[in-house]
Amino acid sequence: MVSGKINKLFFPAILPILLLSCSKQPKVFESNCNDGIDFKKIAFTELVNHLKNYNGQYVEVTGKYVEGVEQSALLNDSLFADHSLKKALWVDFSQECPLYLTGTRVGLFEYNNGTFTQINKRFITIKGKINVRNTGHLNKYKGAIEKVSFIKL
Repeated sequence: MVSGKINKLFFPAILPILLLSCSKQPKVFESNCNDGIDFKKIAFTELVNHLKNYNGQYVEVTGKYVEGVEQSALLNDSLFADHSLKKALWVDFSQECPLYLTGTRVGLFEYNNGTFTQINKRFITIKGKINVRNTGHLNKYKGAIEKVSFIKL
């Protein structure tokens, strides 16, 4: 009878720990090209609505990444936001800032274990430098985030 009471007390206490340990860990890809730079964490809407105020600054922002033919864009991750390209940022990846999975030499854009890392239509956190003059392919975007040195999937 006592062991039944212990089980009833123990199981509810341990269940959240078990569930958390099974959750998918985020993948972080980093580059050392922006080492020593402080990034300003900012909401996507604030950044896009006041982009000129952040020109030349290094920011950390979260959004939905979309890629395609001549497309590399970060969109607002809110369901109720404007998702047009004029409210999106061109994501300008550079060979100057190679992104590697933390603790490895596995690159974000490298073929690994039979596949490429899928980032299309995923919510990501990204760190880079804002450039309002770079409006991406065919000048369709609000501005760009360049010198990307951090991606968390």
